[in-house]
Amino acid sequence: MIYPGNFEQKVGFDQVRHLVSGLCISPMGQSFVDKIRFSAKTEIIERLLAQTNEFMQIISLGNSFPTGDYFDLRPELSRVKTPGTFIEQEQLFDLKASLKVIVEILHFFDVSEDGDYPELKRITQLVFVPDELVLLAGRIIDDKGEILDNASERLKEIRVQMASKNRQVLRETKRAFEKARKLGYVPDNTEMTIRNGRSVIPLRVSDKRAIGGFIHDESASGQTVFVEPAESFELSNQIRELENEERREIIKILIEFTDMLRPYIHELIGAYRFLGIMDFIRAKALFSLKIKAVIPVFSNKSKFEIKTAVHPLLWLSHSKIDKEVVPLDLNLSEENRILLISGPNAGGKSVCLKTTGLLQYMFQCGLPLPVSPISEFRVFKNLFIDIGDEQSIENDLSTYSSHLMNMKYFLRNANSETLFLIDEFGTGTEPQLGGAIAEATLEQLNEKKAYGVITTHYTNLKLKADKTDGLINGAMLFDSKAMQPLYKLQIGKPGSSFAFEIAKKIGFPNYVLNKARQKSGGKHVRFDQQLQQLETDKILLQRKQQKIETVDSQLSRTVEKYTDLLSKLEKEKKQIIADAKLEALRIIENSNKAVEKTIREIKEANAEKSKTKEAREKLEDKRVLLSKEKKTKKKESGSRKQEARIKKQETGNKRQETRDKRQETRDKKQETRDKKQETGDKKQETGGKNQESRVRSQETGVKMGHTQKQEPVPGDWVKIRDTDIKGELVSVSGKDAIVNVNSVKLKTKFKKLEVVQKPKQSTKPYKSPYSGIAADINKKAANFKLELDLRGMRVDEALSELQRYIDDAILISVKEVSILHGKGNGVLRPIIREYLNAIDEIKHFGDASLQTGGAGITRVIFN
Repeated sequence: MIYPGNFEQKVGFDQVRHLVSGLCISPMGQSFVDKIRFSAKTEIIERLLAQTNEFMQIISLGNSFPTGDYFDLRPELSRVKTPGTFIEQEQLFDLKASLKVIVEILHFFDVSEDGDYPELKRITQLVFVPDELVLLAGRIIDDKGEILDNASERLKEIRVQMASKNRQVLRETKRAFEKARKLGYVPDNTEMTIRNGRSVIPLRVSDKRAIGGFIHDESASGQTVFVEPAESFELSNQIRELENEERREIIKILIEFTDMLRPYIHELIGAYRFLGIMDFIRAKALFSLKIKAVIPVFSNKSKFEIKTAVHPLLWLSHSKIDKEVVPLDLNLSEENRILLISGPNAGGKSVCLKTTGLLQYMFQCGLPLPVSPISEFRVFKNLFIDIGDEQSIENDLSTYSSHLMNMKYFLRNANSETLFLIDEFGTGTEPQLGGAIAEATLEQLNEKKAYGVITTHYTNLKLKADKTDGLINGAMLFDSKAMQPLYKLQIGKPGSSFAFEIAKKIGFPNYVLNKARQKSGGKHVRFDQQLQQLETDKILLQRKQQKIETVDSQLSRTVEKYTDLLSKLEKEKKQIIADAKLEALRIIENSNKAVEKTIREIKEANAEKSKTKEAREKLEDKRVLLSKEKKTKKKESGSRKQEARIKKQETGNKRQETRDKRQETRDKKQETRDKKQETGDKKQETGGKNQESRVRSQETGVKMGHTQKQEPVPGDWVKIRDTDIKGELVSVSGKDAIVNVNSVKLKTKFKKLEVVQKPKQSTKPYKSPYSGIAADINKKAANFKLELDLRGMRVDEALSELQRYIDDAILISVKEVSILHGKGNGVLRPIIREYLNAIDEIKHFGDASLQTGGAGITRVIFN
């Protein structure tokens, strides 16, 4: 049961229906969109959601699904049920095209894997299209909508005769035209033409009887007449008779086709209904992908939990202007069935209410939802809403009276299968009396075990929810320091209207506000404000903590990368030195051999001067050659050493930069801890309990004091081999280990660790060498775009830009990016992919889907 009758307009579903309808290909699909209805049957909702989800998979995978020629031939098929009637030529053309599409859709599901698209395949099981009809239609009419010559033997004969007669007419008319031109009857610069479907020649009006024939027309000036020569007149009449016979033969062909079609009309009408359903499901899938919707978990009757939900219409409008929508988290259960949301005006209370109502209605209409996939939705039999101004002049109802009429309906019909939504509960009349009636109504709805979401400013209702089972308070958070709403729902505590703060912001007179505070009681106002601000500070601190943990993880990977690079350079250095020593030994050995050979030759020649001189010259040549070779090798060795020194220097610089950035991250973490401490102090002033947390922290500190062991275990102070990095071993997982280095968690290999003595505590504040990296990474993350456009660049420019872009993506842990290189001559695409193939951090890359650019874009997915 849905109440009131304009429920869809109240929650905005009429706009959702309009958007889905706009994505349909045909009026058939749009007619199904108009028939979307709320259902309280779980099996129907599950089936509708599954169908849409399967089509979302088809679109996301880029599969080629037929999407053209969705013609609705059902009216024409119904018309030709009567014997003697026949399908029109234009309708036959549409029938041929649409039947072909239906057959292609059936084939799409037939060739898919057995386990794919079970719900969509179930729809196809009752669809039947006779193959002989499709083949026969193809033999009768072509792809331009013309009846083929071979549709029948008689039609072919008629058209052959017509072609022959037309050629004769053209010859006779041309002969008469040339004769008239020679005789001077034809005006200058005129040619043969067509009038009333006949070939005619232009003649001067004074010579219109000169050649005989039939006058069909005259020029606007009246100086020229258009005459069909007598020689071709009879032939044209014969052609006209053949045309009539052609038309009769075409009708005969259409009647014969319709007679074959008529026994299958019932099945074909069902096939076109199937085509409309496919169009309808496709439109729902496209809309769901557009709003990033998923299928939530089906809950049992007791739980209703929405996580990270957004209002789809609000999200679509905000995304056009790059404006963020704060997601909604809401949880109702048997213990807390009714949620009372309070908070400042324009703080998002009504948006929470409408989001809940719209998403629940979409869910029970079989539409996926823009929520987290772990959200749990249950099926309600009744959906009631009271929102907006419903005063009626005709029925003499005021705004408050209309609210009371709605409450009366709620009280009569609500039960444990009901979800009701009430905006500004109790307003519209004298506050004390209105609040009393609202409180009594709330008690009755609670006794009926109904579920609901209510927005209110009434204090008595907030107090009631705080003391009554089944009710729970919620607050829309407001930053009283920045004087702006956060649009964040916090369940568990009531919210403040922040009336004084908002009034002060808009410039309301201070003396009036001071009097108002005295009248309202200042203590209540201050307590309300402090409670809200503490919750706001807590959320902001949690967000900063999440950012810092992300940076820690990124820093760990960066340091490990540079550590491995340094180790590699050290190995290369040792190898270069070893190679140089071997080369030097070879040169010395060759030198010794040359000297010994020279001495031997001198002795054998008995110290003959010429032989001695010749041997000395050979020795000198050998010495010069070895000297040059030695210099060359030394130069090459020096170059390699210089290159190694440069690489080492670069690595050192990067390690220093990493250390600097780590220090800044650590400073920010310290700042966060200070803020947490400040928040803890505030909570202690309002009754907070932090003593237990401090005791636990001290116990954890004692546990960290492990003595050194031979095999590192969590808690030991360790050093990473070949580096100066020391820290506490936090955990071991397989071959990997996590080391806490100056409050930064570093991931490395366990085998690289060795136990060292824990350093003594220094009284001086420690300042880590790491600073600046958090700001750098945050800046990169804020400015990073998920799409890189390299179109129009030279190869060297594109590779340089790509290398920088991929490095940034890896640094900030982006999961997926797109590289735009275009199709063009295909120069950039293979070079870009060759580079991507060499990056270890890249898990996969390939063409984008056809809908998002195809081969002109490369999608890159990181590990």
